[in-house]
Amino acid sequence: MAASEDSVSSWSCTQVAQWLQEEGFGEYVKLLCDQHRLDGPSLLALTEADLRGPPLGISVLGDIKRLIIALCRLQRQNQTQLEDLDLWTTDSPPAGLSLGAAGGEWNCDGADRRYNGGDRSSNETELRLRNCDRFGYGSLNHTHANERHRQHLAGRLDPEVWKTIMSSIYVFFVFGFTSFVMVIVHERVPDMRTYPPLPDIFLDSVPRIPWAFAMAEACGLILCYMCLLVLLLHKHRSIIFRRLCSLLGTVFLLRCCTMFVTSLSVPGQHLKCASKSYGDSWGKLQRALLIWSGCGMTLTGVKTCGDYMFSGHTVVITLLNFFVTEYTPRTWNLIHTISWVLNLFGIFFILAAHEHYSIDVFIAFYITTRLFLYYHTLANTRAYQQSRRARIWFPMFSFFECNVNGPVPNQYHWPFKKPAFMKTLIG
Repeated sequence: MAASEDSVSSWSCTQVAQWLQEEGFGEYVKLLCDQHRLDGPSLLALTEADLRGPPLGISVLGDIKRLIIALCRLQRQNQTQLEDLDLWTTDSPPAGLSLGAAGGEWNCDGADRRYNGGDRSSNETELRLRNCDRFGYGSLNHTHANERHRQHLAGRLDPEVWKTIMSSIYVFFVFGFTSFVMVIVHERVPDMRTYPPLPDIFLDSVPRIPWAFAMAEACGLILCYMCLLVLLLHKHRSIIFRRLCSLLGTVFLLRCCTMFVTSLSVPGQHLKCASKSYGDSWGKLQRALLIWSGCGMTLTGVKTCGDYMFSGHTVVITLLNFFVTEYTPRTWNLIHTISWVLNLFGIFFILAAHEHYSIDVFIAFYITTRLFLYYHTLANTRAYQQSRRARIWFPMFSFFECNVNGPVPNQYHWPFKKPAFMKTLIG
């Protein structure tokens, strides 16, 4: 009996082999049918990713494309069987053109709704959609299904305001805890007469500029206003603010551990720092509240000692710069240049004021940039985002990002009703 005369979903490996021979793919019969036992249902579920990747690993591009064309034709002729096998729905294209079932909804537990092979990245989905559009397969309904599929993927950027509120509470708690640790550290500041400033190649070579630290904080304030403006106008402000709070809180929590464990000597003789006791717990809490309310800035009248491992000012300036440059279009070169200039000048002013050792600033810049890049690499790559390793080592990240499907596009709009012309100008 000819393979085409029978229901494809009931084909055996022999009938699949016969179909491959009829379509001109006899050289792959041994690989697909003899070695991997491909039958009718598995043939209908075959995708281009299956052909390219292990264990098949077909490397001839022309054969891959021709086989996909034949599969698309076979799937279109057997739409009813695809629906019976749950491989074709009204909201998704057939398996040969997209991820099929693997392109369906993704759950927070990292498992696919239909398949368990949850390590396929979102760019594979786009590859299938491009293949469909390139060859023009499918009816008008098929085209609409692809469009709905794209809109479904883009629509996964749910703001999830409740998670943003939780991240705000998290960073609020961390800042309060940091302020209290600063009070504890101040009580343990090494005596300058016994422990003089450590040798530092930059501080020993560059004379101190008294007003430099105020300029560093001014650079930080300008970057803060720029970041707030981006958050105000960005369409996905809730996701961005949640990421900012998560990263800021995590870095400062790490800073609490480092400055509590190791107390460095004061970096300059101009700093009038000495071990100071704030009495009972209530006195310490009052001092911590004062530091927290002033954001630890000298511009607000707050003066702290002992928090030299590592620079909190460098952390804030660098993180704000990276968020401004990441969530603005790549063509906004002027904004990016201003942001980087403020970041670098802010770091220079911190060192020029002799308020931190060079190693403090270097470590703070390195840790902040690496953590930002690691976080966004995981967030933008679904295969990593949903992996078991990410859930174990970064549980907070997995919780905040489990429903963010891919990179966040830089889309802007005016969030207020008036003035009306701003909606048109920005939108």
